[in-house]
Amino acid sequence: MKKISMRARVLTGGATLVALGAGAFGAVSANAATPAAAPAAAVAKADVKNKNTTQSTHLTIEAATKAAQATLKAAEKENQRVSVAVVDRNGNTLVTLRGDGAGPQSYESAVKKAYTAVSWNAPTSELAKRLTNAPTLKDIPGTLFLAGGAPVTADGGPIAGIGVAGAPSGDLDEKFAQAGVASLN
Repeated sequence: MKKISMRARVLTGGATLVALGAGAFGAVSANAATPAAAPAAAVAKADVKNKNTTQSTHLTIEAATKAAQATLKAAEKENQRVSVAVVDRNGNTLVTLRGDGAGPQSYESAVKKAYTAVSWNAPTSELAKRLTNAPTLKDIPGTLFLAGGAPVTADGGPIAGIGVAGAPSGDLDEKFAQAGVASLN
């Protein structure tokens, strides 16, 4: 008998669970005497007891949009033409806004600043200072160690990042990013 790899066993077991779950869901859904909420309660209890999974907090698209708009408004009040990006905990872009007249480089820079801020859970101005002791940090793909990025946190952990680019200084960019963070509180 051929020995099955761990990956094959995990995939086969996962497929079996999905098939069994789908069958159980179909049977419960088809039975009018059984309330539909019963399986959901069982799943919730099983997930709580599963020590192999975790739950994490994510910024909603509505909140990301609100933060991006607040950031852009803060820049517009000071007659600055910037781009804003909001990324989730994993660095995936949720929202980008390119302000009227913002430079073409500002879009990508804003995304990279947001990614950098959430990756290290720190404002990018602080991270830029670390380059003196660790200059190769700047070589990490997708990052930009210039002021203008701010993390969004929940219970002390990063859940998103806001990046701004296009103002004449990184300090202004970061000030606007912080206005976006503040709009969520």
